[in-house]
Amino acid sequence: MARRLPPVIAIDGPSASGKGTVAQLVARDLGFHYLDSGALYRLVALAALEAGLNLDDGLRVSDIALNINTKFNGETVRIGSRDVTDAIRAESISGAASQVAALPGVRDALITRQRAFRRPPGLVADGRDMGSVVFPDATLKIFLTASPEERANRRHKQLMEKGIDASINTLLQDILDRDTRDTTRAAAPLQKSVDAVEIDTTGMTIAAVVAQVLAQCRHALRAP
Repeated sequence: MARRLPPVIAIDGPSASGKGTVAQLVARDLGFHYLDSGALYRLVALAALEAGLNLDDGLRVSDIALNINTKFNGETVRIGSRDVTDAIRAESISGAASQVAALPGVRDALITRQRAFRRPPGLVADGRDMGSVVFPDATLKIFLTASPEERANRRHKQLMEKGIDASINTLLQDILDRDTRDTTRAAAPLQKSVDAVEIDTTGMTIAAVVAQVLAQCRHALRAP
């Protein structure tokens, strides 16, 4: 008899849809491991920029993705022994991550790393292709979305809370540009899996979204 793999809850969605926060809270409630797949692309982007690479250089950036020495310890993220938790959250790295994520070689290099997070008792993974590519056999697939204006407002609030001044119009345009890149790229474009449950989070609180996702999780995990 084949060994049964630990369950996976895949939570996908566009930038600033709330999937990261929701996924962390859902993982905590279920007692599951958590994968922030976007952090891996941010790490590659940071390392590539620090190496002075052109982000369109698929061969060299993919080589970084294949060999980068990363470690996740709770919310702390490291490259080697260096703490880069805050560095990879910069807006410049966010945009760069979207660029490197469009490179097929980078996605191929990171897929094995992502699947290695699947350990008992289970995993909650958030990203853009968790349900469609990385974990197509996920126990439950959730697709979170929200209007671009709502997502821009959320990003603006996050930055203001960190003391970072930002233009709401610029953030909105950045989100629209990123949506275009993510949905039109040739490699694993952002898309809702046909078997995913879509939740429009526009106007919803985090608590309300988490409650709705948990209800879906408990139903899926009880199913034979």
